[in-house]
Amino acid sequence: MKPRKRPGLDEEDRQRLDKLVLNRLRAQPAGPKEPSTISAEPERTARDGVMDFQNLPGYQELRLQRSMAAVVGLDNPFFRLHETAAGATTVMDGRRFVNFSSYDYLGLNQHPEVRAAAHAAIDEFGTSASASRVVAGERPGHRTLEQALAEHYQQESCVVFVSGHGANVSTIGALLGPKDLIVHDSLAHNSIVLGATLSRAERRSFPHNDCEALDSLLAAMRDQFDRVLIVVEGLYSMDGDSPDLPRLIEIKRRHEAWLMVDEAHGLGVLGDRGYGLFEQAGADPRDVDIWMGTLSKTLASCGGFIAGSTALVEYLKCMSGGFVYSVGLSPPLAAASATALSILRREPQRVERLTAASRLFLAAARARGLDAGASSGRAIIPILVGNSVAAVAVSQKLFERGVNVQPIIYPAVPERAARLRFFLTSEHTPEQIHLAVDALADSIREIDESDFFRNIMGLAKGDRGL
Repeated sequence: MKPRKRPGLDEEDRQRLDKLVLNRLRAQPAGPKEPSTISAEPERTARDGVMDFQNLPGYQELRLQRSMAAVVGLDNPFFRLHETAAGATTVMDGRRFVNFSSYDYLGLNQHPEVRAAAHAAIDEFGTSASASRVVAGERPGHRTLEQALAEHYQQESCVVFVSGHGANVSTIGALLGPKDLIVHDSLAHNSIVLGATLSRAERRSFPHNDCEALDSLLAAMRDQFDRVLIVVEGLYSMDGDSPDLPRLIEIKRRHEAWLMVDEAHGLGVLGDRGYGLFEQAGADPRDVDIWMGTLSKTLASCGGFIAGSTALVEYLKCMSGGFVYSVGLSPPLAAASATALSILRREPQRVERLTAASRLFLAAARARGLDAGASSGRAIIPILVGNSVAAVAVSQKLFERGVNVQPIIYPAVPERAARLRFFLTSEHTPEQIHLAVDALADSIREIDESDFFRNIMGLAKGDRGL
């Protein structure tokens, strides 16, 4: 059964909804003002209002989105309070939900060995490194974790950061400069783009997973720059697909560029044993110059890492601001991730269960005519619904049915690509998966058959964006 096309709101429809919401915003009374301590009214200047946080463009956009949700009777799906560890299930407001919003892919966040390792590290070293590692924050757990990650990716060395986002920003920002070029996939993570901006290097993107476009771009531009960095992701967090690693390696060699792979979502997911993109692609991990990853997903902790040559790691330890000027990774977090990596390598059955759950969900969704985009059926499965309001509405209906999944809406993705993103884990059961897919299909059908959009925007039924 072919997925139904969901074209989304066109620009005219979006403007009509925005106008409706803006009219409501203008009708809202201004909040109370603090009494002034100065008797004379200050002279007004051209900067009046500019320094008010409420007038920040981003805040105005937030108000607009919230008012749009209020107009159509939708609850805010974000920042909900979870009252227990969130895995395949979670508890909110005393109610248990089947949970598809956690990237604890192998269920190691609550593994007794991982918890015991964190407890032992606290008992011996406390909860904080209490200093930058350059000064006095170096702990045995840092070196244990870094050695294990370096060995996993068959690299000479590794360095761990307190933030995965910061690892990308600080590494890219420190490696390149104004005479260099950074080329990244058009769907690259925000941290990659910010790192490129920080570096002041020339930045170009190429169409998603289009190696021919990348090759052509480098053929035209490579000779204009000193160093060139190509950045891709092992498993793309919004679409659930992967790049052609052997082809990327061939391109980077021919154009004399560095290749950096962000494995935030790939480790523990890709390949028969969950070793990552290199295993899935049958490639030698030593052919990649920079392996980046996070500790917050499969490795059940918090932070990021860079694995590569000794020279690269030594450089970053002295020149990367996000490492030098940050506290060392918390000892219990380092211990938890090292133990999680050990379990990943020791228990391949967890990866087998994750793969089976992911493929079952993808097959069931497509059998119901749902649009899962380009997902490869590896842990991340998007269901495209065509616009942001529809995504939030479907998410709310699922929540009412006991299924927790987050909508991904504009500006995180283009308006027409708004979706629900399902994270599968090794702990999800077939029963939970079928329950979720049935509820998802029913929720979309109910919205599709209602006068929901017509009542809000006066649209004809066939043009509602569903």
